Amino acid sequence: MSASPKPDPSMIGGVAKVPLARLPDPEAVFLTRAERFDFLAGHYANLAPYLRFLAAICRAQAELARTLPPPAPPAAERVELARAAHMPPLDRREMRAALAQAMDRLSALLEPIEMPQPARAALSALRAAGPADRDWVMANLLSDTIPEDSVAPHLFAAAALQVVAALAASVLPEDKLVPIRTGTCPACGGRPVASLVTESIGAEGARYCSCATCQTLWNEVRVKCTRCGSTKGITYRSVETEEATVKAECCRECGQWVKILYQNKNPTLEVVADDVASLGLDLMMRETEWKRGGFNPFLTGY
Repeated sequence: MSASPKPDPSMIGGVAKVPLARLPDPEAVFLTRAERFDFLAGHYANLAPYLRFLAAICRAQAELARTLPPPAPPAAERVELARAAHMPPLDRREMRAALAQAMDRLSALLEPIEMPQPARAALSALRAAGPADRDWVMANLLSDTIPEDSVAPHLFAAAALQVVAALAASVLPEDKLVPIRTGTCPACGGRPVASLVTESIGAEGARYCSCATCQTLWNEVRVKCTRCGSTKGITYRSVETEEATVKAECCRECGQWVKILYQNKNPTLEVVADDVASLGLDLMMRETEWKRGGFNPFLTGY
């Protein structure tokens, strides 16, 4: 384990003005993620079965994104009202009907894949669930909540929600989005999985958060907590060395930590897949006073 008593030196200095957000290409996002999970499965023997399972889910997500009818863009008036009020233009509550349909279609796509028996039972239970139970699952997901005693069915439903939300985000006018507040997706209001330091979105060394729900990337300044917005008491921890490409960004103001991935050092990093594969960092951070602040339905329960 290594710990930085002061801000990461690579983060010092400003960056040029960069785009606020990058909206997802849903099919491409999930296919890229599946490929990364498959690659990581070949390098992390202890996690390999789970990583391959998630790769199969991501391929099903890509197929679902390809076959679901594209959503209609929101009305221009609604976008302008959201912009003026500094609110996200997507209303998660309005995703319920599309989510119910997507859950059924994704369940059918997942039926043939190999999975552990408990996961198979959870998938069957979700397919057979009555309206009240489904509403409970959907309400939890739409508020970024997964109960610890019901992780497996929520994982499958979350995979469906990611597709629905990504499709909805993909038709937004990118140039009309505005910052909401630190750590909040400007498209759907979701929480970040983690943040990425990248060289591929308009400026060298820019930092983008990745929405756990709609897959939108949005710019956040560096050396700032992506949970509370504080710039005080930010430190970095890693399992390996100071040059690690995945670190925990820790905030003493709110007591939370969120992963930061250095895609500028390793362009193949994928935020969701590498969040799961860096489970060792989560296990290390459990022994500290900080609480995990990133949200990843595929990592809940570990």
